[in-house]
Amino acid sequence: MSRLAALPIAVIMQRRVIEHRWADEDWSAVAVMIDRGGLPLVQPLADSPAGESYLVSGLELQLFPDENEGYFENWIAPESKVFIMWRMQDGRAMPLRASVSYAEGTRMFDSGEAADGVAMPGEIHNWLAAYLRENYQPREPGGERQHRRARS
Repeated sequence: MSRLAALPIAVIMQRRVIEHRWADEDWSAVAVMIDRGGLPLVQPLADSPAGESYLVSGLELQLFPDENEGYFENWIAPESKVFIMWRMQDGRAMPLRASVSYAEGTRMFDSGEAADGVAMPGEIHNWLAAYLRENYQPREPGGERQHRRARS
């Protein structure tokens, strides 16, 4: 299935020092933004004894027609998210994939991989809305089942 739209993004990753029985740090994706170009692959933002944060560029949100239902579910949610899957690489959490599909986000969490859902910025929400206006027709609730019953 070919993609219909793509948007370059950058992800802010964070490491927090924690006091826990089995870990001394916690890694997570905390924010996303549109990548307008010119960013280094990894850009340090803050570093202190309490943790660090850094911006990672080079990712893309890609929209595929078979995920339209998941995009719509996420878009209408009270708190729309960008789902980020990441792995540890060279001692740092590095994002590998991003999606605005609720279904794909669920698959990321269910896969056992490290993943986070971060607040979807307004610009990305508007980009997704424009895509949905052009490429998605919501199903009418119960429309298919009612249609079949009407024929019998």
